[in-house]
Amino acid sequence: MEMIVKGRHVEVTDALRAYAAEKIGKISRYFGKIMKIEIEFTDEKNRSIVNSKTVEVTVFTKGPILRAKESSSDMYASIDMVVDKLERQIKRFKGKVYKTSKNVTGLGELAKSRLPEVAEEEEKGPRIVKVKRVEVKPMAPEEATMQMELLGHDFFVFTNAETEEVNVVYKRKDNNYGLIEPIYGKA
Repeated sequence: MEMIVKGRHVEVTDALRAYAAEKIGKISRYFGKIMKIEIEFTDEKNRSIVNSKTVEVTVFTKGPILRAKESSSDMYASIDMVVDKLERQIKRFKGKVYKTSKNVTGLGELAKSRLPEVAEEEEKGPRIVKVKRVEVKPMAPEEATMQMELLGHDFFVFTNAETEEVNVVYKRKDNNYGLIEPIYGKA
């Protein structure tokens, strides 16, 4: 299992790294294979922030991706809190049966074959300030909603295993979920 440890405004000592590896490594008992764990320690240098020691952990498995973030006044306490949060997430979603299909067309091939090219325009006003590339896995919409909840996001992009289309699930204001399915029109 690959473990990547990063520190932002904080020096990650060997003791801190070992404590995090021991505590966070225990969640491997819930999954057969954990591919990678990313741990980011952050210490905000603002006196007005009481809980300035933050730990964010992302766990990449063959199944769901888990993410948890916790803050406190002590980095070791933040590690304990984030492990507890991850274990609650795992227990909540463990046992669900995921329906996936193999040999589904990849997103890159799908995008090239169906989406029209868009010309770039320079505009004044709001603009894209961050581009995030994500691996889009084939899965059922129900699994996508679970992934979205595990990550703590309001939406989740995935390839629908049944239709082989790129879909988006999102959380509605009424606490239900919505599913966006594309309709490819002629331009």
